[in-house]
Amino acid sequence: MPAPANRLAELTKQDDSVNDDLRDILDGLSLPQKTISPKFFYDERGSELFDAITRLPEYYLTRTELDIMSAHVDEMADLIGRHASLIEFGSGSSLKIRILLEHLHEPAVYVPVDISEDYLVATVESLAQDFPHIEILPVAADFTQPFELPNPRIMPERNIVYFPGSTIGNFSPEAALDLLRVMHHEAGEGGGLLIGVDLQKDKAVIERAYNDKAGITAEFNLNILRHINRAFDADFDLDAFEHEAFYNEQHGRIEMYLRSRRDQRFTVAGHGFELSEGERILTEHSHKYSLQGFAAMAAEAGFAVERVWTDANDWFSVQYCTRA
Repeated sequence: MPAPANRLAELTKQDDSVNDDLRDILDGLSLPQKTISPKFFYDERGSELFDAITRLPEYYLTRTELDIMSAHVDEMADLIGRHASLIEFGSGSSLKIRILLEHLHEPAVYVPVDISEDYLVATVESLAQDFPHIEILPVAADFTQPFELPNPRIMPERNIVYFPGSTIGNFSPEAALDLLRVMHHEAGEGGGLLIGVDLQKDKAVIERAYNDKAGITAEFNLNILRHINRAFDADFDLDAFEHEAFYNEQHGRIEMYLRSRRDQRFTVAGHGFELSEGERILTEHSHKYSLQGFAAMAAEAGFAVERVWTDANDWFSVQYCTRA
């Protein structure tokens, strides 16, 4: 038998929008409710911290989704079918993709897409060693915008977008709909979507997941300022901020902030801003869906929910959608 070919292609870079990112930051900090997009969490350190969060006892999301994947992966693989291109939005550590890659029927190619280039390279190198017979074509890009798919050696029979972790909840309903439309476009004719969706549940369970006793989520939240200091010539004083997260029942979402401990002034790329003591910078929303609510949003984007798997508590769901 011939030795397997090296399936790890050179990284495709499509995220060269530093000026656009700076404009996003400046615009967000100029709003009455100052805001920083959660996409800036994920420099290399932020990705490492998020991986640590997923292992915390309070953070039910990852272990519950993994349990669902492990219990139903054969059915998921059958729905995806043979010779599919699997396109993972926000691949991160690629923990969950391993379960799929071990069970898929002769996948044509795996395309991990992530904004954090360094972290993407490291995780993809590990995957390439463990799955030498699968072509892996990583793309460094902001997946909230349409991007060009790389050309695999084997033409896929269909594209399946994979979006685990309930990251869809980090987007406003309007932005989530836009993202689903991007996924609809990338899936193409006859394609599909396999997505993790966190469900509405008891407030106490949700709030514990974002306020862990070890303080890892607080460190993750503050790291967004460290990232901006380094990448965008800012001078945030991290000691002048504290982590705050609570569940807004009216809007069905976690709201995560950095609260100013004092009156302060800071600059980003030479642009000055002021914060009063107690004023907050919004860093993340995490929306929790009902099954009916997500199905309605998916339908508006052109997807039909074909199959839903949940845990025994109905805390989390993995959903398979096809282009309607």
